[in-house]
Amino acid sequence: MLIKEKVAQAKEILKELEIDCWLTFARESAINGDPSLVFLASADITWHSAFIIARDGRTHAIVGQFDQKTVEDTGAYDQVTGFVEGIKQPLLDYLQELNPARIAVNFSEDSEICDGLTHGMYLTLHRFLAEIGFADRMISAEQVVSALRERKSAGEIENIRQAIATTQDIFASVAGFIAPGKTEQEIARFMKDEVNRLGSELAWEETVCPSVFTGPETAGAHYSPTEKKVAAGHVLNMDFGLKHQDYCSDLQRTFYIRQEGETEVPAEVQQGFAVIVQAIAAAKQAIKPGVLGHEIDAIARGIIIEAGYEEFPHALGHQVGRFAHDGTALLGPAWEKYARKPFRPLEPGMVFTIEPRLTVPDRGVATVEEMVVVTKGGAEWLSTPQTELIVIG
Repeated sequence: MLIKEKVAQAKEILKELEIDCWLTFARESAINGDPSLVFLASADITWHSAFIIARDGRTHAIVGQFDQKTVEDTGAYDQVTGFVEGIKQPLLDYLQELNPARIAVNFSEDSEICDGLTHGMYLTLHRFLAEIGFADRMISAEQVVSALRERKSAGEIENIRQAIATTQDIFASVAGFIAPGKTEQEIARFMKDEVNRLGSELAWEETVCPSVFTGPETAGAHYSPTEKKVAAGHVLNMDFGLKHQDYCSDLQRTFYIRQEGETEVPAEVQQGFAVIVQAIAAAKQAIKPGVLGHEIDAIARGIIIEAGYEEFPHALGHQVGRFAHDGTALLGPAWEKYARKPFRPLEPGMVFTIEPRLTVPDRGVATVEEMVVVTKGGAEWLSTPQTELIVIG
């Protein structure tokens, strides 16, 4: 079971980081859930709840009485305490028994994945801990939570592989549907019908999954399909992902709509696509444990710029897991909006996209998004790379 697997992994991470305990403190998670709760509980929790994993291997959950049985059934905890009136006393009693020098809690300035503790819950926890002189022992759990999310298990990787395989199948199907005169919305509807037929689930919100962009003068990313019609001579690209057992794929593919009488793809379109493929291959080749994310981004970015195109206005690649954008480390430039994410060393088990883009003047945006997993020796493709334009017509 995933929860038992991840709780066991958390124990090892605490030993590695020499942090005494990790405390996830949450309430009414269906409304405002901590992203880490999926690794700790099999259902939403209601009242103030604490999930405590210690470096010495002890695991303890303190939850409202009616949530107790559900948490016990995970089999991940040595003890599950159910309270009626309030959590404060059982929580403080256990922490005094444990007596940790450092208590990692889920706040972070740099990583949204690690910032699940709301400000109100932080104030509550700080007030509780102050009563026993432990308030100054709280530290950020960013290192713990990042490692737990980023170091994918074999089961997690397999779920991602399955999501990718179905995504690629639907991309193959839609190639037979795309034609001049079809609108972006019609193409998106075809793909969603395929998702429903296969009993699958979209990886992100339906309004922009898939995103379809045809020809020049499009939003280019993160925008709903429009009534704009596919036309001969256009470059068309799509951003699309699915979930399998709660794990995501996130891929992009580029198509060219052949004009009547054309026997070859126009040179400027072929050149732009070839540069994208080159940038992806070079980035994948450079990925290995210990390399910093900004170093990988610089390789692909340099290829795009050297070929005479403007640099892409986003990171080269993000992590994927239970969300399409997941994890802390990033293949990105040293820009303010990315904080310290591009400076985190890559580790085995991290799953990344690689997604450079460029504009082919008067034709559209060429972009391909592939997925890789970092291994001990480098990186392995999870998706089957698109190395040739998909020509329509």
